[in-house]
Amino acid sequence: MRNPYDILGVAKTAGEDDIRKAFRKLAKQSHPDLHPGDAGAEARFRELNGAYDLLSDPVRRARFDRGEIDGEGRETFTQAHAQAQAGPGGFGAGFERFRTGGSGGAYHFSFGGDSAEEVFSHLFGENVSARRAAGRGRDLRHALTVPFADAALGARRRLTLADGRSLDVTIPAGLKDGQTLRLKGQGEPGPGGAGDLLLEVGVEPHRLFRRVGDDLHLDLPVTLPEAVEGARVRAPTLTGAVTLTVPPGSNTGTVLRLRGKGIKGADLYVTLKVVLPERIDDDLAAFVARWGRDHPYDPRAGL
Repeated sequence: MRNPYDILGVAKTAGEDDIRKAFRKLAKQSHPDLHPGDAGAEARFRELNGAYDLLSDPVRRARFDRGEIDGEGRETFTQAHAQAQAGPGGFGAGFERFRTGGSGGAYHFSFGGDSAEEVFSHLFGENVSARRAAGRGRDLRHALTVPFADAALGARRRLTLADGRSLDVTIPAGLKDGQTLRLKGQGEPGPGGAGDLLLEVGVEPHRLFRRVGDDLHLDLPVTLPEAVEGARVRAPTLTGAVTLTVPPGSNTGTVLRLRGKGIKGADLYVTLKVVLPERIDDDLAAFVARWGRDHPYDPRAGL
C-alpha cells in the first residue's frame, strides 16, 4: 500500500481533525456505490479506509512514523529498530554465534535454550506468544454518509464495506454529523474475538432545514399581503407539510415556533422572509409612493 499520508492527501504533521476531514471528503467521492462498473473502485476505497484506519490510531501512527510498521500495519525490521533492541556484538539476547571450518567459514546461530518466539520477543520488545494467544482483532473504521432526514428521524441502511461484506445498519434518530457508531464484533477477526467496526458519520446538509442542537430552523418566504394582513400558509417539516398562522403585521425576521416538529420532539423555528413580486406593476408602485408620502417612517433611526 502507498504511504497513508499520500493516500489521504495530508501532511505528516496533520492533526486528527485534518485527517478525519480529508478521509470523509475522499470517502464521499470514492465509495464503490457511486462508481458502478468501475472494477478498481473497491480497491481504491479499501486503500482509503486502510490509510485512515492506521492514521486515526495514535499508537499505530506513531509506529508507522518510526518505521516500525509499513502502510498496511505489518512489522518492518529497520536498521534503527534492530540496533535499538540488539545486544552486544550486534545480535539480540539469546543468540549464540559460532563459526565452522577455517577462515571465511559460515556463521551458524543457536537460540541458547530460548525458543524462537522468546528470542523475537527480545528483539521486538513484546511477548509474541501472548499477543498471538490473546489478540483481539483490530477495530476497523469506515465512512458512512447519510441523508439529513435519515439522521434526524432514524433509518435502516445497507452498508457495503471495503472487504465486500454487506451489513444492515440501524441509523438512530438524532444522529449528528461527526458522530461515531460502534458495531460490536464487526471488525477484524482475532483469536480473542473480532474487533469492532467504527462508522464515522457524515450527515448531508438539507436544502431547507438547519440544525441547532435538536431544534430545526427554516426560512419561509411570505408575500407582502400575507405579512401585512396575516394569513394561513403551508410550511414544510421533516414529516410533511403543516398549516402555519402568519400574524398580521409580520416582517422579515419574525420567528414562529412549531412545537415538537424538530428532532426527537424538539421544535422547528420558522423565520419569515417577506418577498416582493418579481415585477412591481404600476398599481403597486403608485400605492407605495402615495402611502410613503402619507406615512413616513425611518427603519434606520436606531442605527
